[in-house]
Amino acid sequence: MSPWQQHFIATGPGGSEHYQDAMAQTVAQLAHVFEQADKPYSGLDPVALKQQIEAINLSAAPHSLQQVIQHSAELIAHHSILVQHPACIAHLHTPPMIAGIAAESMIAALNQSMDSWDQASAATYVEQHVVDWLCQTFGYDQHSDGVFTSGGTQSNIMALLMARDWAVDSISQHNVQQQGMPEYSHRLRIVCSDKSHFTVKKAASIMGLGEKAVVCVPTHNNGTIKIDALNQCLNDLKQAELIPFALVGTAGTTDHGAIDDLSALAELAKQHKLWFHVDAAYGGALILSQQNQRLAGIHLADSITVDFHKLWYQPVSCSALLLKHKAHFKYLLHYADYLNREGDYLPNLVDKTISTTRRFDALKVLMTLRTVGKEALGAMIDHLITQTRQVAQLIDEHQNFELLAQPSLSTVLFRYQHPVDAFNRQLRLACLKAGVAVLGETTVNGQAALKLTILNPCLSIENFTNLLTNINEFADSLLQMETC
Repeated sequence: MSPWQQHFIATGPGGSEHYQDAMAQTVAQLAHVFEQADKPYSGLDPVALKQQIEAINLSAAPHSLQQVIQHSAELIAHHSILVQHPACIAHLHTPPMIAGIAAESMIAALNQSMDSWDQASAATYVEQHVVDWLCQTFGYDQHSDGVFTSGGTQSNIMALLMARDWAVDSISQHNVQQQGMPEYSHRLRIVCSDKSHFTVKKAASIMGLGEKAVVCVPTHNNGTIKIDALNQCLNDLKQAELIPFALVGTAGTTDHGAIDDLSALAELAKQHKLWFHVDAAYGGALILSQQNQRLAGIHLADSITVDFHKLWYQPVSCSALLLKHKAHFKYLLHYADYLNREGDYLPNLVDKTISTTRRFDALKVLMTLRTVGKEALGAMIDHLITQTRQVAQLIDEHQNFELLAQPSLSTVLFRYQHPVDAFNRQLRLACLKAGVAVLGETTVNGQAALKLTILNPCLSIENFTNLLTNINEFADSLLQMETC
């Protein structure tokens, strides 16, 4: 037997013994971390944590895998941010479902790459089956298609990349893939709200248009785009001989959770002959809930971003981009003789993405849907939205907290009432380092704001009452230190 065999899984009888032992020990160590956790973060000073990790000698003689698993659990897992803890409530980062974690184990062990069928046989069909279900769920017809991506950033970039090439092709039959940018590229514009995700500007930068190509339309106090202002903006751009080619709507802004009037946006996009993209990374899961009417008009979008590692409760990373017209994937198509030869009759999914190597993330969605079901997933989302409103009311009634906006999805924007604005930033960081709470921080109307992102359907209102009490008491202790 090879001296290296202990480090690999082998096919055939007995080939997986080392794998089984390692997985069993890993599960046991992580179970201990979870069951002993009484804080969302251990409270170890970040400087001390950095020093302990940097003390690991990566050039030293190897240890046994059993030793390394135990040490990694004690040093790394124990001092990680635990998204399962009730006081970990900062970001759009959900506790993953057990079905998804089980799928991750299969994905890692099989280690398939989704670019070609001969690397991902069954996986190719699984991804396509899940994509077809998603397209149907979001109201698309048989002309639609999609592909899994690493996250909302990649999905948004791919959508706007295709939008640009489609626009240039439509305007002048110019092939950007073959000929580069047209002479009028400096006039191209992407239109979105001032609450749209930063990846819209990132996409413009990556595409060579520059952030100047992104025109941001003002929003209402609730974070939704102003339709009249948008219409005026589009007319002004054309009057200035600029070329708006894409309109981005948002179904769930990062801070407010705001959902734009997608039907109105779709109508304007149609009038002005724009590619209509909906960034539904956050709010797309509403399609499963009793409040799916809030996504009315999403089926009119040319492309949709949806993240499963948000309100679909999947392990990071897991996202998809859906297209209303599958033919538009031609703007991403490149042939490589070793991957997707033109004569292949088996499907090679590299045809539909800017990635080559991709993980088999669709398995997580398939196993979760089969285990949990779309109805239960939708009920969890409805529960979270109701609970978020209850938490907002608790904050609004608290003498030391100020509610900054009525919640739209599952985020609550608030602040501790203190005359110095920077105190809220100090409070967030101090709570994190002490392990009291992992809170979000943003800016609302020029003020430093704290943010609760409520994503764990297993929490009770008592958990939030305790959380607010702990934050308030910790703020009091910081104020006492200031006066000493």
